[in-house]
Amino acid sequence: MSDVVVNVEATLVLAQQNGRVCPRPIHWVKLYRMLPGRYDTPRGPEPPPPLLESGLNAPALLKTLRLREHIRWAAAHGALREIHAFLAALREQDWIHAGSGEG
Repeated sequence: MSDVVVNVEATLVLAQQNGRVCPRPIHWVKLYRMLPGRYDTPRGPEPPPPLLESGLNAPALLKTLRLREHIRWAAAHGALREIHAFLAALREQDWIHAGSGEG
């Protein structure tokens, strides 16, 4: 991956190619646990966790926005290269896609 330019824009493009919405729950939880600097506030965790359990039926747009938030968090906390590599290693079936009935 040394020839790949890793920045927020490239990572967002990677996360949305082929109609991707977000990683499947097991992978999204792994990604979330990789985010450095997570902390709890009176309003809840920062950054907010993946839209899973109750958010499983959340609209695809909300899931996409939450994943974008995680990518930007990773960039702001020095972990973008690691998150980019994690997302790039996922297989296509490891993603929820727009129009699949899951996203």
